[in-house]
Amino acid sequence: MATVDDVRAIALALPGALERVGGHTGEPAWRVSSGQFAWMRGPRATDLAQLAALDRAWPDGDVLGVRVDGLDEKEALLAAEPMALFTIPHFDGYPAVLVRLDRIDGERLAELIADAWLTRAPARIARAWLAERGLEA
Repeated sequence: MATVDDVRAIALALPGALERVGGHTGEPAWRVSSGQFAWMRGPRATDLAQLAALDRAWPDGDVLGVRVDGLDEKEALLAAEPMALFTIPHFDGYPAVLVRLDRIDGERLAELIADAWLTRAPARIARAWLAERGLEA
């Protein structure tokens, strides 16, 4: 089980990552200069209504949104990890998944956040970060 503090530590360890709190949600989000890659996501009234119409409910516990590298990756992740990852109608056509922090371990969370960061990080910085870990860009 992961926590918001785990998310914060993982996200802020990535090069150039900053935390911002505010916007219309008042919840923390993590970003680099080119955009947001992870954010805490509570349900909005429209989310609850849409889920109710689908005979679904918002899960208990904290939920994190993370960017993914395209809609094909989104579908693959959702199919592979249905207990920890989900989506809502609001994210239809948007490359992101929602993560149930109470259903994911720290190592997997770190992978998801790093992958999300890679979708937004400047290419030069992302290549250097991957090379330091012996991974390919």
